[in-house]
Amino acid sequence: MNIKENIAAIIEKEANAMKAINITDAFEDAVNVLFKCKGRIVTTGIGKAGFMAHKFASTLSSTGTPAFFVHPAEAGHGDMGMIDRNDLIVAFSTSGKSTEVIEMLQIAKDLGIHGVIGITSHVESPLRELSEIILDMGPDIEEPCPLNLTPSATIAVMLGISDALALTLMELRGFTASDYGQRHHRGYLGSITRATQNSEEF
Repeated sequence: MNIKENIAAIIEKEANAMKAINITDAFEDAVNVLFKCKGRIVTTGIGKAGFMAHKFASTLSSTGTPAFFVHPAEAGHGDMGMIDRNDLIVAFSTSGKSTEVIEMLQIAKDLGIHGVIGITSHVESPLRELSEIILDMGPDIEEPCPLNLTPSATIAVMLGISDALALTLMELRGFTASDYGQRHHRGYLGSITRATQNSEEF
């Protein structure tokens, strides 16, 4: 094996999967619904998709859209109580069939939760039936994994979609560097925003 060529091929496949995302009207609808949500954004997913859901909530929160992650397995043990009727759920699942996620969304519907945005790939899945808006990842994503099992290209697509949503919302809100600094005041990014604020004062 040529390791450098193999690494390049994997990165290329992931990049191609992201480039193949079809930006339909559903993406605009999703941004508008997220923007107008009177509650908070609740993200969920399990496995690798759960990590992307957790990351999405973190990015939203630091860019002006209050959000938090609920683990779908914990939702069945009382964490559904964290969700209010005005909240909006964004569910990540490549297959759209993850038992824990589907069960959580079914309960959410029974509780009268505001709505669900599903991010999924498989054409036929319960997630599509439980979602008011579907952001389609594309049905033919090729995983670079030699076993065609390890999710990587699909996870890259989830990352691209969720980052695009979060950063579009950030622009719509007119979110500034000062606003960012108030939510991210530590670390390297915090030092940059503090420097920006100091320069604006002079």
